[in-house]
Formats: sequence, structure tokens, C-alpha cells
Amino acid sequence: MIKLKIDHQEVEVPEGSSVWKAAEAAGIHIPALCLHNELDHFTSCMLCLVKDGSGKLFPSCSVKATDHMQIITEDEEIREGRQMALELLLSEHVGDCEAPCQIGCPAHMNIPLMNRLIAAGKWEESLKVVKRDIALPAVLGRICPAPCEGACHRKTVDEPVSICLLKRFVGDENDLHPWPVPPLEGKRVAIIGAGPAGLAAAYYLRLRGVEPHLYDRAPKAGGQLRTAISRDILPEELLDREIRTILATGVTFNGNTTIDDRHFEQLRRNYDALIVATGNIDDTTKAFQLAGTAKGIQVTGEGYETSEAGIFAIGNVLRSSRLAVRSVGQGKEVAFAVLQYFHGGKIIGEPRLFNSRFGKLRPTEFAEYLKESVAGKRRFPADSPRGFTPEEAVEEARRCMHCDCRAADDCKLRDFSTRYAASQKRFQTSPRRDMTKKFQAKGIVYEPGKCIKCGICVRLTEKYREKFGLTFIGRGFDVEIGIPFDESMDVALEKVALVVAEGCPTGALEPIHKAGDPLQ
Repeated sequence: MIKLKIDHQEVEVPEGSSVWKAAEAAGIHIPALCLHNELDHFTSCMLCLVKDGSGKLFPSCSVKATDHMQIITEDEEIREGRQMALELLLSEHVGDCEAPCQIGCPAHMNIPLMNRLIAAGKWEESLKVVKRDIALPAVLGRICPAPCEGACHRKTVDEPVSICLLKRFVGDENDLHPWPVPPLEGKRVAIIGAGPAGLAAAYYLRLRGVEPHLYDRAPKAGGQLRTAISRDILPEELLDREIRTILATGVTFNGNTTIDDRHFEQLRRNYDALIVATGNIDDTTKAFQLAGTAKGIQVTGEGYETSEAGIFAIGNVLRSSRLAVRSVGQGKEVAFAVLQYFHGGKIIGEPRLFNSRFGKLRPTEFAEYLKESVAGKRRFPADSPRGFTPEEAVEEARRCMHCDCRAADDCKLRDFSTRYAASQKRFQTSPRRDMTKKFQAKGIVYEPGKCIKCGICVRLTEKYREKFGLTFIGRGFDVEIGIPFDESMDVALEKVALVVAEGCPTGALEPIHKAGDPLQ
């Protein structure tokens, strides 16, 4: 056994252990992309940089620990080195983490995953995906102007996917709340205004163990959804149904209640936090004496906190807007901000991960993306007032080209790029490569543009003795991972397709079908 110090902590490990394994034994996790628990180290990513007592930087996966070694695993120089390593990897990375439609959605809904689940006939799972970001799917499916469809890559081929109609179908098909409601954790929030912003804020707060109380001058919740939209477009019974679903989670609604400056002060004393969601600013709202702008109440960045600590503002009270989906999205985001306030952390709202984006599709790439979709222009319901039938919804959802990355929620490259604030543009010196997709009958898709050449897949196919497997092809900067003799993916990955996909640290190798995950 040998003894060394890692971050001033004494560690004892067997002789021959790498510095990386020694750190793991001490509960210190050094980031790495090219390591796999079934394989020996293969230094390629350089993300596991650490520093010895002399100040020398080296990859911890390839250097053996020695007696009396002094190791630092995190400081500014190490962070800069890891950032550079990530940026070099990202310089050749081709692929969107999130699809353009998701980025274009003010509520940031995972639209491609919704489409995949609808195409598979999984109604309840698709509802989970939608309601993770949109509290009123059936309502917004009828009134949203669909900025997501304006961003849809499919429109460059023929016509965009009917995203709003699919969202409406999910909301209409599922009259339920898809998650267990957690117990209350002792915090109470007053929300002034029960329009789309206030309802969404109450919903997402309740799903995180907070006790929300809605106050509105009207006798029924809904705000402008109830007063400013034709009943032909948004039937009252449908609006009532979706609001009941929200209130049934344990949200308290107090109607016929006008909150003036005196009542406002009472709420401040009686609740742990306040959210102002009253709609367009008026004299009553101005009497709250919160700092404002020419357009409405002033808030800080994405956290929606006003000039007064513990008081937040969302929706049209910030600036007038006709986009209910934006108000609903802010309701979701302010729930994150309120929890951050309760926990004493920095108030930033909904966390945003690093997002790789490669821009417009090239004409040569249309065929690659159409491999996962069906031909034909967008479909509309045969009986328009009723919306899609299940069969029509499945067919329309199958038109989605799946421009997102299926590993977006569990990609190590994305997680570390977020942690170290990596820039994808720093080392980009040449035009990007074409995006290509290769499919395997057992359900694996390979996207070479996302590959970082870590070699994990190559070594796994060698370990499990695939007849062909995967290998390094080319030399120098032109090296790629491919299949020997131009064989197919089916031939290359006969035995360990899923093992290889699970080992990939990016979205280069992924299962085609992944189940929707619940609210986290």
C-alpha cells in the first residue's frame, strides 16, 4: 500500500493504482470522458487533469500514484485546462443538444420526446413530458401561436410538424395528473393573480412540496384565458377541467379577493414568499411599490425576483404580451427561483445546460434526418373541432425528424461543458462536417458527428469479441470511428449494441427509443 495526499486528504491505496482511482477511493470525483469501469485507461480526452506538488499538470488516469505524492484536483489553472480540453472536443462536435423547436418554445418543452412517445402510442408518458414544462396543454394546444413550428427543421423539407395540435391531443386524451403529489415541506407562497402565469407557478410549486395559495379578484381562476378568448376557440368546460387538475394537486384558490397595498403587506407577513402575476400593470399593482420600468415591474434576470427580497413577478405584469405560453413558462421557471430563495442559494431560475447548436440543415442532410420520419406534408384533423384522433396523432408525430440528441439529459460531454463554461466556438477553424446517421436493427443510432474518439466503443467490441466491431479509421486529424470493410451496423454490433450505447459518453451511440422520465 502507498500513502499520498489528494486535496490535503490522506489516502491509502494499493501500489499501481492511478491517481484517478486513488481520488475515487477517497470520494473525490475527477471528471473524465474516456474512462469505463470495464476497461483499462486510454488517455484521450485530457479532462482528468490534476496538478502535483511542483505545479505540473498531468492526466490523472494515466499516472500512477506514488508514496508521499501531493495532488490538487481543482484550482483555476486546472479548470482552465479542462475547459480547453472540452473546447477542443467541441470544435468538431456536430449535433444539437436540444432541437430547434424546443429552443423556440417559450416554455422550453421537450417536443421531440413528446413526438416519439405519441408515435409509440404512449399517451400517459407523453403527458408527463408535456406537463413537465406546460401546466395547461389542452388550453395552449388551442391558443398558442406555435413559435416552435416556426423553428421546426421539417419545414425546410415540406411543412412543419403540427406540434400544437399534438400537444392539444395529449392534453385532451389525458384527464389526469401524471405524478404523485409530494408531501408539504412547510413553506407557503402567496400568488396574486390566477391567470396562466399564476396557475403554472402554483402547479410547479406544489409539485415541489410548497403550499401555494392563489388570490384573484375574479370568482374563478383563469384570468384572460377566461375573459379575452372566444369560447369557440377555448370552451369553458375544457378550461375548467384543466384548472381543476391543477387545483386538485393541493393548490388553494381564493376568488373574489382584491389585493390592495394593505392586503399586500399582510401577505408579506403571513407567507414565506410572494409572486405577483396580476396581468397588465395597473394602479393597484403600482401601489405595491415595487421598482419598475416603463413596461412594468422590474425583475432580476431569469430569477424573476423584484426589488424586494422574497417577492417575485411574472407574466404580463413585467411587460404586456399576448403569448400565454410565455406566461406559463415563466410560472414554471419562477418555481425554481422560489426554491433557490428558500435554500439560500443564488437565484437564477430554471438551470440551463450547455447547448450545442449547428445551425441550418444543409440540403445534403435532409435525407439523413428523414430516415427517422415518414413522408408527406403535415396532417390536420379530419374533424377539425375535435382535434386529432389517436391514429391521426400517431401519423403526424411520425413526421418528426428527431433533431434533438437522445442523450441530452445524460450526456457527460454536455454536463462537463456546463460545469466548466465551455465555448463551442473557441477552436472552430473550419466548416463543420455533414451530419450523418447510421442505424442498427436492434435499435441503436450512430451519429459520427457527435463522436469524440474516446475509443470506449472500439475497446468494448474488442473485449466482447465482436466479429467486426468498431475501429479507428484514418490518421491524424482525419481519424474517425467506423466499421471495418464498410460493413453495416447490424454486422458490427451483433452482441453488445446496448452495452456500447450505454458506455458512450456523448450522444454518438444511443438507443433509438428511450422512455420519458418523470419530473425531477
